Amino acid sequence: MRTKLNYALVAAATALMPMTAQAQPSDRPGWGYGWDWGWGHMLGGGLMMILFWGGIILVIVFAVRALGGGSPHGTTPATSRNKALDILQERFARGEIDKDEFEERKRLLSD
Repeated sequence: MRTKLNYALVAAATALMPMTAQAQPSDRPGWGYGWDWGWGHMLGGGLMMILFWGGIILVIVFAVRALGGGSPHGTTPATSRNKALDILQERFARGEIDKDEFEERKRLLSD
């Protein structure tokens, strides 16, 4: 559980790490201070916003899953049936129930 949290924190730090500014003056004509770059920055800005918020949401989801642990409702019906059958077999082995009662309860569990 702790390693999952560490991975989530490293992912968050990497996603939130500030990038260097790219809007610097250029020597090329028509490429001033970033105003003449066209639609590319509008599309890139939208994409970066989606990636940023998606990363934040993923970090929150991973942190909740890592810190939440297992839920009491996490067992499937098949798992609970196998557990019930194991308990029934143990009771039969200890002599708490006889063979007829064991067979009847086993039949009820398999339905």
